[in-house]
Amino acid sequence: MTPKEVLEFAKKNDAVMVNLMFVDFPGMWQSFAVPIGQLNEKSFEEGFGFDGSSIRGWQAINASDMLMLPDPSTAMMDPFRQYPTLDLICNIFDPITKASYTRDPRYIAQKAQKYLQSTGIADTAYFGPEAEFFIFDDIRYDQTTNSGYYFIDSKEGIWNSGRDEKPNLGYKPRYKEGYFPISPNDSMEDLRSEMVMMLQKCGIEVEAQHHEVATAGQAEIDMRFSPLVKMADWLMIFKYVVKNVAYKNGKTVTFMPKPLFQDNGSGMHVHQSLWKADKPLFPGNGYAGLSEMALHYIGGILKHSKAIAAITNPTTNSYKRLVPGFEAPVNLAYSARNRSASIRIPMYSASPKAKRIEVRYPDPSCNPYLAFTAMLMAGIDGIENRIEPGEPLDKDLYDLEPEELATVPQMPGSLDEALNNIEADHEFLLKGDVFTEDVLKTWIAYKWEKEVDAMRLRPHPYEFYLYYDV
Repeated sequence: MTPKEVLEFAKKNDAVMVNLMFVDFPGMWQSFAVPIGQLNEKSFEEGFGFDGSSIRGWQAINASDMLMLPDPSTAMMDPFRQYPTLDLICNIFDPITKASYTRDPRYIAQKAQKYLQSTGIADTAYFGPEAEFFIFDDIRYDQTTNSGYYFIDSKEGIWNSGRDEKPNLGYKPRYKEGYFPISPNDSMEDLRSEMVMMLQKCGIEVEAQHHEVATAGQAEIDMRFSPLVKMADWLMIFKYVVKNVAYKNGKTVTFMPKPLFQDNGSGMHVHQSLWKADKPLFPGNGYAGLSEMALHYIGGILKHSKAIAAITNPTTNSYKRLVPGFEAPVNLAYSARNRSASIRIPMYSASPKAKRIEVRYPDPSCNPYLAFTAMLMAGIDGIENRIEPGEPLDKDLYDLEPEELATVPQMPGSLDEALNNIEADHEFLLKGDVFTEDVLKTWIAYKWEKEVDAMRLRPHPYEFYLYYDV
């Protein structure tokens, strides 16, 4: 839509408020609202001012004034507000220089798209994330000087099989047995369908929804692939919709990678392909029907995975999921159909348009603008430098003998290890000024101070079980 069309759209839908949204550094949506009378065609050029020093990882207080400019192509009516509200995703600018703000994650993703086109390799990078999540009935947590705990509950949780629910009717998915059950074992199909209906109302094309492997309401809703920036926008809308539909129904959703002990965590497998002039570039005569370009793209991602983990798996909790010996894909190898490899080549369809790769280690706690960009930049580096991915591993990597497994590189075991890796290996991210040294230094410093060191300072409840009587 053009600015004029946005105003007509708002009038047609009787909008009385405008919700202006942008994504902060770690990847959470922020917003504020203005009456519809404050929005006109000039607003899309002049923007709206706000305090950038109050946003995580952004401006110092002595340079706090910033501008957000609405992107008219993102206009939609908010499905959850009592009063008709127009939603607009915004880009961030410096109010003095009018330059795009280099720490704006959406701007970084936009630069990645332009850089891809400038290389002549392709004109479009398509992404299709499969963001898993949990739907709980109750969540409580706290951390004080003298206490720390969390408590999760779900009527579907197998740990409640013996609870007096007046009556307890059973039908609770067992640990690691929640994949594709039907009702009444799957008690949340209607809730997920409501989420799908709301996503479609917001203009997002949905391909499927289902229960996931874990007990206690683990779920997945798959969106159709889309270009990088648009898909990152969609994933932000996706989280917003899923959380609000659950909340409206008296439930709560988390995209935290590993909220439950002894059951599967939530990953975000990301399907990727490159296209040029409306033609797919990944089909070919190589392994699993891949082109040489696709194999080099895989080679680049495998080479840089330990570094980009700091962006694709950006929380300390991410590494509770990425543990060797369990289901999460920690082994840096590629294979056709093989879900134990960190990169899988789906073989569902023989159509060249369906040829893609699936990177399986990211998780949904990431900032999608930064995560998709980091993977694209690693893939481009692989293509430009003709990085070979090595031989595929067409066997269950979880059952490899220790001697053979020792030859397969693995993902970092902690966020601090990933941060050290990206500090040592990030030149490929700086190409085309997509990421900048300032962005990466700020990201690394923020993660160390606010997350890694913050976790180190706090005793863990299980440490009392292990050590209280020493």
